[in-house]
Amino acid sequence: MKPGCSATTERGTPMRQRRVFTVILTASLGCVLLAACASQESGGAAGAGETFAGLPRVAPETAGMSSERLDRIRPAFESYVTDGKLSGVVTVVSRGGQVVHVEASGHQDVEAGEPMAEDTIFRMYSMTKPVASAALMILWEEGHFLLSTPLAQVLPEFADTEVYVSGEGDDMETEPPRRPIVIRDLMTHTSGLTYTFIPSPVAASYAAAGLEGSADAVPHDDLEHYVQELAKQPLLAHPGTAWNYSVGLEVAGRVVEVVSGQSFRDFLKERIFDPLGMVDTDFYVPDEKLDRLAVNYAPTPEGGIVVFDDPETSAYRKPPKVEMGGSGLVATAGDYLRFAQMLANGGELDGVRILGTQTVALMTDNHLGSAYGPSPMSSLNLDMGMSEGMGYGLGGYSITDTGLTGLPASPGTYGWGGAASTDFLVDTEEDLVAMVLTQLLPTGTYPLRPTMEVLTYQAIVE
Repeated sequence: MKPGCSATTERGTPMRQRRVFTVILTASLGCVLLAACASQESGGAAGAGETFAGLPRVAPETAGMSSERLDRIRPAFESYVTDGKLSGVVTVVSRGGQVVHVEASGHQDVEAGEPMAEDTIFRMYSMTKPVASAALMILWEEGHFLLSTPLAQVLPEFADTEVYVSGEGDDMETEPPRRPIVIRDLMTHTSGLTYTFIPSPVAASYAAAGLEGSADAVPHDDLEHYVQELAKQPLLAHPGTAWNYSVGLEVAGRVVEVVSGQSFRDFLKERIFDPLGMVDTDFYVPDEKLDRLAVNYAPTPEGGIVVFDDPETSAYRKPPKVEMGGSGLVATAGDYLRFAQMLANGGELDGVRILGTQTVALMTDNHLGSAYGPSPMSSLNLDMGMSEGMGYGLGGYSITDTGLTGLPASPGTYGWGGAASTDFLVDTEEDLVAMVLTQLLPTGTYPLRPTMEVLTYQAIVE
């Protein structure tokens, strides 16, 4: 912290953070930020032989980017910190597999004065979805199923799932689906599944069955039982007719378990985390790493922040019974950079191939046709910057028209974000990865994703 500046926030009653989506809509955020803080910065020019997350750190000019222009990133995000709107932030940019910018500013724990660091651990929430999609595509590559394979062939409990028509509760009317859910639908959010935090009679049915879409909020012993209960609920829409943000990647995790014969966590560890060297990525934070888990904050009506999830009392301190493929992972900036760089490289990193080149191209392509309209993700109804010109791939958005987005990412750029204001993108045309990580729930409170995108692309000079 800079001399002469101190900051405090009230610590609210500890909440079970994995219940994030329900709490977004219902929690009372009455505590007030008393003073803003300046940031603690790390980063700067790279020296010879320096690395970040095992990737070389180089002068931006060697990768066709401007140091002077990249320097605009720090003050833009630092202003949120000094104004007390964010606790701290980590930003990362790589081009051509070389890190041209990495910087940590502010604090991972404002109250304790603990600086944000390059190895701070973040709750990734929905940035889990691209990872779960990659896991499913590993099995697709092995020939276990097609994207058009009916889900019920793998999970028979979905054979009799019906579609909502009208009513609610015990008076709900349903009808048979016009076509079955297929594997692709789980990753594109076109299955008819939904989330409890997006209000509907079906969401109310989910909530009554304990299907909150968060690992510690469900009265189920494991992912198998969670998915079995989910299959008893009606679909919000006929499969293949509407884009509805959903627990589809939770179901995808169960498909991984059934097909592989492993737990979802074990499969991810064996086939993705260990090969890529993602040493801090998991569904929980062990005690020896707890001091690196950032506090999760929420905004106050006055424009400050209040503690939402304190690491000392967090549900992330222990392994969850239900390993959520849509929201469950924690990771560092370095770990997630290695995953994103693997995608940018066409499925390979440091000589280790996770996916085939064409598989990554398929993942990052738009899978939503014209029937979904020009802005299919508008149904999400959250201020996440989803707009015209954005389609959806397998587990993340896919840019279809740069002009319509009003942002500079190339067509085909793939990315997604998490509920606590984390975001990343992979642009294979520019051989670029960009990431901004903080812990402020809900996402979209401030325009962090579009700001990071603009500040990254304006620095490209070759």
